[in-house]
Amino acid sequence: MNKRLLLLLLIFMCFSVLLLASDSTKVSPLVFVMKLDADIDPRTNRYTELALEEAVNRKADFVIIEMDTYGGALNDADDIRTRVLEFEKPIYVYINKDAASAGALISIACDSIYMAKGASIGAATVVTQDGAAAPDKYQSYMRSIMRSTAEANGRDPKIAEAMVDQDVEVDSISTEGKVITFSTSEAIKHGFCEAQVSGIEEIMSRSGVDDFVTYEFELSGAEKIINIFINPFVSGILILVILGGIYFELQTPGVGFPILASLIALILYFTPYYLNGLAENWEIIIFFLGVVLLVLEIFVIPGFGVAGVSGITLMVTSLILVMLNNDYFDFSFVPSGHLTTAVLVTFLGLIGSFIVMFIGGVRLTESGLFKRIALETTLDKSSGYTSNFKKDSLLGKTGVAYTILRPSGKVEIENEIYDAYTRGSYIDKGAKIEVIGEEGTSLKVKEVS
Repeated sequence: MNKRLLLLLLIFMCFSVLLLASDSTKVSPLVFVMKLDADIDPRTNRYTELALEEAVNRKADFVIIEMDTYGGALNDADDIRTRVLEFEKPIYVYINKDAASAGALISIACDSIYMAKGASIGAATVVTQDGAAAPDKYQSYMRSIMRSTAEANGRDPKIAEAMVDQDVEVDSISTEGKVITFSTSEAIKHGFCEAQVSGIEEIMSRSGVDDFVTYEFELSGAEKIINIFINPFVSGILILVILGGIYFELQTPGVGFPILASLIALILYFTPYYLNGLAENWEIIIFFLGVVLLVLEIFVIPGFGVAGVSGITLMVTSLILVMLNNDYFDFSFVPSGHLTTAVLVTFLGLIGSFIVMFIGGVRLTESGLFKRIALETTLDKSSGYTSNFKKDSLLGKTGVAYTILRPSGKVEIENEIYDAYTRGSYIDKGAKIEVIGEEGTSLKVKEVS
């Protein structure tokens, strides 16, 4: 009898251990939380892309979007809507204050909508930068995607349309001339909200999940640094370095560090805007096209005319457009404040580069760093050096400009070619010149009529 009891006790203990082991290996569901609490624009577009990628990597069981936005760019909202609809795991939205316009579209794309007390959803009319209703082609597109999104999640498509178009009437819900905006209780009544809740815990409890782990998504350090470089003040400094570096390299070719500084600034300027969806390929291309035209103007095409002006214009235009979410020069949905800021930042950077060119350039050439990397000494006669490139003095001799002098180049005197430079003036190829000085192996010349 004792043996039987001992055996039963042993079996019971084994089962207990197995049950405890199974409980200890049980993994709680992961609830992935992301926030949309700013204007819907290329930055929030990229934020949601990175967030949902991270949710997949972490094998999240649920995704909750905490929503508080008055809307934003339609194209970016459409990108976010598509990602939400295609996401394999359930996505819930928690509207803790507002989900207007583009925010309403993204909310309707979610599997379930929850709202806080006093929150609202709707008012999805597309407006231009001055607050006026956008042309009908934009309204029509917004109506169609609102309707199709509502249908995809079993919500009334006509109500979704009425959130966009004031001419769409829904019996006992909306009147002509007003778009629909639901309060929390109204949204619950008409199927655009599952329940009023006070937080994520209540959302998950209503979904039958009481034991869960929460992960709140934040941008990585690299992404935060990228956002710093989108700051208008930083962009202005980068523009100054870009233009100033190009100028100094063209004035002192071969030195190296001005163009290196310009290239680094160029990468730091374009990359953040490109990653955030603001800089398009064609906008970057026209900048480099402007650089090519400027180089051609300086080294190939005589004078300062169409190519030079066009080059500078293309470069400045590119720097402005990169900061704006325009659609091939269509600024209908670019806020006027953004447009003003972009133009102001670019031109302040341009003015700053001119100041550096004409004032800082002198100090740069006198700095210890410049003297260490640039050859400043001349082998002139007063220092005991003599040159054997010519037998007799050429002072007072006349000839022609063998190349363009701006201000240095080559001249031809008595069928011989010499290095020459001017006092800062421009002399075209073939113009008649006179030697007014001899410095080392170069001749100082001026143009004569």
